[in-house]
Amino acid sequence: MSHNIFEVHNLKVTFKMKKSFGKGPAKTLKAVDGIDLEIKEGEILSLVGESGSGKTTTGKALLQLVPSESDSMLFEGTPIDKNDREGMKRFRQKVQMIYQDPYQSLNPRDQILDIVTEPLVVNQLVKTEEERLQKGKEALELAGLSPGEDFFFRYPYELSGGQRQRVVIASAMIMNPRFIVADEPVSMLDASIRTGILRLMMELKDRIHLSYLFITHDLSLAWLISDRIGILYLGKMMEIGEGDTIIHHAVHPYTKALLSVMPKPGQKRLEPRDVLEGETPNPTEVIAGCKFYNRCPVAIEKCNITEPEMKQVGPGHYAACHLIQS
Repeated sequence: MSHNIFEVHNLKVTFKMKKSFGKGPAKTLKAVDGIDLEIKEGEILSLVGESGSGKTTTGKALLQLVPSESDSMLFEGTPIDKNDREGMKRFRQKVQMIYQDPYQSLNPRDQILDIVTEPLVVNQLVKTEEERLQKGKEALELAGLSPGEDFFFRYPYELSGGQRQRVVIASAMIMNPRFIVADEPVSMLDASIRTGILRLMMELKDRIHLSYLFITHDLSLAWLISDRIGILYLGKMMEIGEGDTIIHHAVHPYTKALLSVMPKPGQKRLEPRDVLEGETPNPTEVIAGCKFYNRCPVAIEKCNITEPEMKQVGPGHYAACHLIQS
């Protein structure tokens, strides 16, 4: 039985908003509003939702890249203590992030060798130049850039989008991480090379037993690669369960709306799509009930008054909706 590599309870991330033109009270934006996550060793958990749902902020909060609060946060069974300098150093060596845009995440003034081996230099994990070159070569070839030495002295502008993302992956893999947050790693790439990047990530998962938090707005992609899928809306977890369960037995109205617009190859859609109407609420406003209330096609008055609790609706399947019978 796999153990949890990451476990967090009641995760919250808030940002103080500046006053508009210096007038009015300062507002607080709840980017992540009390979610629970458990990620097992060797598992891929995908977070899916519209833009502004809090997916990326959740990933950054797990890696301690943004200030956050939680009742508890454990990595490999050990509490993450921000005040423990040595402990945080060990933690950061075991976790890495793959960003969405390889055109922005690579320093255009640095050569590829320096980009890939920088984590080793910063953490003083190499003693000689020969060792740095060898580890850089191994990381590039692990990411599918062979022979690795051919890329040492190139600059990012000399590479294609797919090659740049492989460099990003190489710079993450060089630390031999245990956990990766992948923030829409193929959304900025041409469709023709997405498959290669995804295949590489799956091969690395199996080869070195990686765990992923995979962030995407594409529910069909999440179904393709994930063990479990979590559906986020305005910083709240709406539904979470195994991939097939979410796709074939979704119970939350928001999940059903996302599924209704998901393309199904080889099938002609006969029923109308459940296109959501209305605007996403302002995340700085205090909402007493369900955050999906103003867009939900089946909402009742209780939804506007009381926030629904997460209920178990099946083995490993949870959803937050007043209309669901646990």
